[in-house]
Amino acid sequence: MSNSSAPARDESVGLIERIVETTPSTLQTGLELLGAPIQFFAFWLAVTLPFLYLPLLVRGLQGEQVTVFVTLLGLNLAALVVGHGHGR
Repeated sequence: MSNSSAPARDESVGLIERIVETTPSTLQTGLELLGAPIQFFAFWLAVTLPFLYLPLLVRGLQGEQVTVFVTLLGLNLAALVVGHGHGR
């Protein structure tokens, strides 16, 4: 009786090993598929965000506008880093 369950167990272990072996490449492919649109969006966000600085700078930075300006700068920096490789 114990011999009949051994092959089924071996098959399941083999299946698990194949899943574990293919998961990194599948995960990498998934990240590459998601990475391209994210990088595209980040690139164009980094290009367009500076246009939002202009009204703030023309009116002058007062009070809460300083926080908005610094937040926009941080967002622009993050978008530059993420979108840096777009179009290469």
